[in-house]
Amino acid sequence: MSIRTLLTVSLASTSLLATTAILAAPGDDQHAYFGIGTGFSSLENDRDDVDDFIEGGSSDFDVDDDDNVWKGFVGYQFNRYLAAEAFYADLGRVQLRGNDGANTDLESSAAGASLVGQLPVTSWFTPFAKVGAAQWETDVDGNLGDVNLDLQDNDGFDPVYGVGAQFNFDPVLVRAEYERYDFDSDFQIDTFTASVGMRF
Repeated sequence: MSIRTLLTVSLASTSLLATTAILAAPGDDQHAYFGIGTGFSSLENDRDDVDDFIEGGSSDFDVDDDDNVWKGFVGYQFNRYLAAEAFYADLGRVQLRGNDGANTDLESSAAGASLVGQLPVTSWFTPFAKVGAAQWETDVDGNLGDVNLDLQDNDGFDPVYGVGAQFNFDPVLVRAEYERYDFDSDFQIDTFTASVGMRF
């Protein structure tokens, strides 16, 4: 990860935590937590969109977009309804396989911060929704067969949002969640993950 990426994520995380601290009301439900999870990813866009993203000029390829992902996160719950998180996610690989010898891999990762709105149904079950932003990078490796083009790596700073549910077994937490990483209009990755963590 580049220094520019780390600085961007650090500034975003600091701003997010400061804003959350102002909005949060005091209570007895304050605690820090961390976790790690794994699951799978799927590309939301069609072949033409992927072709635009890599500036390929040809959509004569098949897309294999299912891959394993993993993520790590740390957060702080300010009260029963509001938390803030910083995260890093390895979003797996999208493979392009063309009929003309094309063989291109797109490997993506993201780091950022989110606000988490929670609705505790019971002491052990909490649905949640999140919205945030991430600095993302997609490494493009391979070729487009007979198309003689230089493939460029891509990066940016864009929204991330999702929904899920958390099961609290103090101090252990277990999560299931869906998230969308919106890497500009031409490349969007959906992830479905299960995570385990600790509250303290």
